[in-house]
Amino acid sequence: MSDRIRVLIPEEKVNQRIGEIAAQINHDYEGKSIHLICILKGSVFFTTELAKRLTIPVTMDFMSCSSYGAGTVSKGIVKLIKDLDEPIEGRDVLVIEDIIDSGNTLAYLMNLLQDRKPASLELATLLDKPARRVHHEVKVKYTCFEIDDLFVVGCGMDADQRYRNLPYIGVLEQD
Repeated sequence: MSDRIRVLIPEEKVNQRIGEIAAQINHDYEGKSIHLICILKGSVFFTTELAKRLTIPVTMDFMSCSSYGAGTVSKGIVKLIKDLDEPIEGRDVLVIEDIIDSGNTLAYLMNLLQDRKPASLELATLLDKPARRVHHEVKVKYTCFEIDDLFVVGCGMDADQRYRNLPYIGVLEQD
């Protein structure tokens, strides 16, 4: 069995949209600093591209959790693998995710982070799949692209750890 990848969103469009989202964040947080929380592993590509385009003061931390395992369908159970290194109390926090599917992971994380009393807590994502959302309470302030229910790779998203490094967003099609 071999994989074929069909380009869904080309690199140029990805870069353009990240720039637009960064401009919106720069405007919304003008005169403030923002603490980015990158959700590992997939979000590291989006986080760094976004952070490079921010003109406001930025600090950054990382969390890692999983509700997927090796498959393509969320198991609904969230496992926290790596917690934050710094407290977020009183800070303006922006959680950065690569893709929001069912919302299981983000519902868990946003509740966990809100309990830590940040000044504000918002969510940014590269891709949103609203058709798959189970947790409708997960509110995304900054979305680069909404997509249909497709299994995508590239820009940090993977299939069993492969294809994260693709500079575009592609649909994985198996023969």
